[in-house]
Amino acid sequence: MDSTTTATTPAAADHGGGTPITSIHSDIIQSHILNRLDGPTLASTSCASAQLFSLCSEDHLWRSICNSAWPSTTHPTVRRAIAAFPSGHRSFYSDSFPAVRCRSPGEQSEKGRWTRVPETSEFISAVDIYCDEKLVYSKVLVTETLSGWFLSSPFRIDLLEPKETVPTPLKYDGEEGACMELAEDRLRVSWILIDPTKKRAVNVASLKAVEARRHWLTEDIQLRFATVMAGDGGELVQCGVVMTCGGKDGGELQVREVSMQMEDMEGRILAGIDSLVILDEAMEGRRRKSDGETEKAIYESFMSMRVECRERKQRRERGVDIICITGGVSIFLAIWMIFFWR
Repeated sequence: MDSTTTATTPAAADHGGGTPITSIHSDIIQSHILNRLDGPTLASTSCASAQLFSLCSEDHLWRSICNSAWPSTTHPTVRRAIAAFPSGHRSFYSDSFPAVRCRSPGEQSEKGRWTRVPETSEFISAVDIYCDEKLVYSKVLVTETLSGWFLSSPFRIDLLEPKETVPTPLKYDGEEGACMELAEDRLRVSWILIDPTKKRAVNVASLKAVEARRHWLTEDIQLRFATVMAGDGGELVQCGVVMTCGGKDGGELQVREVSMQMEDMEGRILAGIDSLVILDEAMEGRRRKSDGETEKAIYESFMSMRVECRERKQRRERGVDIICITGGVSIFLAIWMIFFWR
């Protein structure tokens, strides 16, 4: 065998007869390969070698992915907040793309039981609404979190102004069930909360709507994009983004209201101080792969537990009522017997 052939064959064999990626100039890798990858693929590629990890860590790659996935991240306020993250847009993406891992009821936090309010001065909300994966609305809100009003009031953030509406490409036919199913399948919202103080973020909206219903009074369509989280003491809570849609028959379906709030197992809206602690834990907690079906199953399980909790509470209240009535009757009879035998 030719000595030249003997020398080159092992190297080629190691790479299936092709050119190893390490021999390709880094500029070509970045400009012709890495910039064509989505976030999960780019993250997987970074694990292949030290060279690829370095190339995949370039902020402009992750900035392009974040801007494409969430157009609200191009807003100056959001850009400044992301610039302070440990690894810039890569850190922001790793916080915002996966879903929050929901602990089982009663499972304690890794940090133990919370004892103090996080030192968070404000939340930045980066919100994007899509129809068939096409952007129809984008907005950035800043919510202060230090005032006594915020800490003691029910935690709720409204995206739209009172008379503001967002048109969608969908038609409103008013037919019971059909229009609601159409909206549930084709509308989506992303609501990313950013804590610029701790340099962390979390997407509180589910990948798809976990619930669709008609408003009992207005007949508007209400879509809920909820994430179930663990509250203080291990009890579950839901962070729900509710989108209200309506319109006139034959006209376009309009988004009339979008709000985000946190509810406990009994359906009560949590105060700002409690929500602040829970969201702080969610930002620092573990993540899992986003899956619309899994999120819906978790939400339905949460709602089932809510019904059971409500039924237990009603049974306790009925039991207390019976005891009070029985006690009252017993006292009345005792008093009556005393006066009767005198």
